[in-house]
Amino acid sequence: MSWLKGFLIFLMLSLCVSSEDSMQYEYLKVPASEFVSSINTIVEVIRQVSSILSPFAEFSGDRRLQNAVSDCLDLLDFSSEELSWSASASENPTAGKGNGTGNVGSDTKTWLSAALSNQDTCMEGFDGTSGLVKSLVAGSLDQLYSMLRDLLPLVQPDQKQKPISKPGPIAKGPRAPPGRRLRNTKDNESRRFPDWVRSNDRKLLETNGVSYDVSVALDGTGNFTNIMDAIKEAPDYSSKRYVIYIKKGLYLENVEIKKKKWNLVMLGDGIDVTIISGNRSFVDGWTTFRSATFAVSGRGFLARDITFQNTAGPEKHQAVALRSDSDLSVFYRCAMRGYQDTLYTHTMRQFYRECTITGTVDFIFGDGTVVFQNCQILARRGLPNQKNTITAQGRKDFNQPSGFSIQFSNISADVDLVPYLNTTRTYLGRPWKQYSRTIFMRNNMSDVVRPEGWLEWNAEFALDTLFYGEFMNYGPGSGLSSRVKWPGYHVLNNSGQAYNFTVSEFIKGNLWLPSTGVTFTDGLGI
Repeated sequence: MSWLKGFLIFLMLSLCVSSEDSMQYEYLKVPASEFVSSINTIVEVIRQVSSILSPFAEFSGDRRLQNAVSDCLDLLDFSSEELSWSASASENPTAGKGNGTGNVGSDTKTWLSAALSNQDTCMEGFDGTSGLVKSLVAGSLDQLYSMLRDLLPLVQPDQKQKPISKPGPIAKGPRAPPGRRLRNTKDNESRRFPDWVRSNDRKLLETNGVSYDVSVALDGTGNFTNIMDAIKEAPDYSSKRYVIYIKKGLYLENVEIKKKKWNLVMLGDGIDVTIISGNRSFVDGWTTFRSATFAVSGRGFLARDITFQNTAGPEKHQAVALRSDSDLSVFYRCAMRGYQDTLYTHTMRQFYRECTITGTVDFIFGDGTVVFQNCQILARRGLPNQKNTITAQGRKDFNQPSGFSIQFSNISADVDLVPYLNTTRTYLGRPWKQYSRTIFMRNNMSDVVRPEGWLEWNAEFALDTLFYGEFMNYGPGSGLSSRVKWPGYHVLNNSGQAYNFTVSEFIKGNLWLPSTGVTFTDGLGI
């Protein structure tokens, strides 16, 4: 009978191995092993494309081409890491929490979506260059894009979180949102923080007695006189927050925070007091991606009380002030000032609170999954006969979770545009990509906004596949009677529809924003 006992043990072990190989999680529509195998194949294609591109990285004859190749190599590197996170989460969902929110389905879909967008950005960088290198890598990038696009539908977010209060029907008619505020002790008011703000994070948010690891000051009173030197000293892949205090002053430097710099915090002395300024532009040979005055890729980034600006001017076209590829990043009481393409929310989940954003053409753009709350969004005067578009969201595939949700904010004209409201037209957005998605909820819209609200990108392109929505906005520019009649435009009539675009649902903010100490409204604020 010993042979029978041995056979039964062998059979049990075989079943265990088979069970592990066919492990399937709720958020995956295929076995985890199959999903991971597909990811590994894609990573190998990324290596091959990178090896093709690498010899051109030092090509000195064409600055724009050199920048495009450099962008591509960085973007492919981003994709490789994002795929690595996705594979790790699928092999061990509990361990995967360290890279994300703990909602493994939402995390994985976000990372795959970012990897998909990276390939598109890579190809766009070759615009204006000779076609040789572009044609050399185009086939491989198309293959890569196709493989990533096929992975996206296999992932679904984990079961939805229950809202704090169940959304239901709303009363008719617009009304201003209450909005929560952090109040300043200098105004003899009590400074109240939400209950969930930890004591250490409260210190980060206090105006006086700033707690920091290193400081930067132009006058030599800090540890460094320029910001990049301070960033280089920050630890890599840190699980703890590393705080850099940037004292008041005008810092004329282009800053880039690489993907290995995790949980970096930058504190300034206030909007237009601590200023980081640059002037790179597309006209001067930079790719849009590389034109950013300030670029951050490391996850968990937090900025407070800083202005990021690009002074290239409207005649230089694409000129980014701030670009973020940082997952779970927050910008609190910051300003982004520029003209065309001011704020590039390139990929990943991002949150902006009490920020000022100014510009002309597509001045909030990209393919991130982003919520803006209590912000000042100000259209400026650009070139003669130029139309202003506030947003140009870049979702290219229906299965991507990305989009812009703008809430409780003020949509108005900057001071230089006010005398020209009759001659400069300003629109809420236009569809940069096929499935562009933008929602405005409970904002105050001034008469800077055209009655039709939205603008075409190119004739009929994307008008039936985009998703543009408006919910309970108010003010002279919020009227809906003359809005566009596109198939993809929606007036959201109940809170159930709108709730999908709140902090708690759209960016799963209840799972990660509390640890930042920044105040937020998780629902509709009704």
